[in-house]
Amino acid sequence: MENILITGGAGFIGSNLALALLKKGYSVRVMDVLSPQVHGENPENSPLLLSIQDKVEFVFGDVRNREDWEKAIEEQDVIVHLAAETGTGQSMYEIEKYVDVNIKGTAILLDLLANRKHSVKKIVVASSRAVYGEGGYHCVIDGEVFPESRVDALMTKGVFNPQCPHCSGPLSLKATHEESKIHPTSIYGITKQNQEQMILVGSKSLNIPAVAFRYQNVYGPGQSLSNPYTGILSIFSTRILNGNPINIFEDGKESRDFVYIDDVVNATILGIEKEAANHEVFNVGTGIAISVMQVVESLMKQYEKEVAIDVSGNYRLGDIRHNYADLEKINTLLGYEPSITFDEGVAQLVEWVKNQEIQHDSYNESIEEMKEKGLFK
Repeated sequence: MENILITGGAGFIGSNLALALLKKGYSVRVMDVLSPQVHGENPENSPLLLSIQDKVEFVFGDVRNREDWEKAIEEQDVIVHLAAETGTGQSMYEIEKYVDVNIKGTAILLDLLANRKHSVKKIVVASSRAVYGEGGYHCVIDGEVFPESRVDALMTKGVFNPQCPHCSGPLSLKATHEESKIHPTSIYGITKQNQEQMILVGSKSLNIPAVAFRYQNVYGPGQSLSNPYTGILSIFSTRILNGNPINIFEDGKESRDFVYIDDVVNATILGIEKEAANHEVFNVGTGIAISVMQVVESLMKQYEKEVAIDVSGNYRLGDIRHNYADLEKINTLLGYEPSITFDEGVAQLVEWVKNQEIQHDSYNESIEEMKEKGLFK
């Protein structure tokens, strides 16, 4: 399998994956619509695009356009489908757009593979930890449980921790494994669940091996510093460099699994190359929960710059409290182990950011947008 198409291949994960595959001798084609939210108002100057320019075959295309797909998949052996609208908060009010890009775009791909001649031998799709909603927890009475979405009535009183869905008792956090309950709490999560299921079910009927990766929170050098909807490390970096205060939602103890870009690329290549990955779903993360407060403190230490911090108790509807990955399956079947610690990864991110032009901080505008929609409290 020599020819690989990466949809969304000019994005953060896609461009890094493209460069790694080129080093391994693959021929790489990229299809991307160069969204201004990711690439800025002058996408031809986007560092992500420039990093792959003249190295890959580039197809300017939209996954919602059948003709673009037809051109892109011609003579390709593998499709890595990364193209998607991302961002849990934004997905709650740009619903049609998220469904159109993430679900309809995937439907067109599968429709073409079912009804046209092609040479595709494998599909890898980017899913998300967002499909789980809240992660796994343990209740002393009811054992392993998967709490439902947190309710406005409790969060407005400062009760942020989920409660047992059976006895309403307190819970202790566990790693989320691939057999955990799927119950997304955002439109984005629902669309990723649909993408994942469509690819796995559709490809099996077409006798094409497929792999779905549920990426945790991916970060590292090269991620957009101007997109206020995704990536809190880049959002907080921009706030710090502009000397702006940081509003910590809830109580700052909410946590995520932050996985460095190189580890995500390595996991994805294992999925492309290993037959053991076929028809499987894998978590990709570090297996470690890092709180939002830890993120802020680590960034300020690395930038050697402090800004005002407001642990405000604000919250966004659709946000989860905790989620970190159980990596036993991907370790056992594919031999994946994360190689970059959070401290190492933040240091490398900060070193890169210091050499970038300071971006306009549009975070407040994104918050105002959510306030207007009743999603930010």
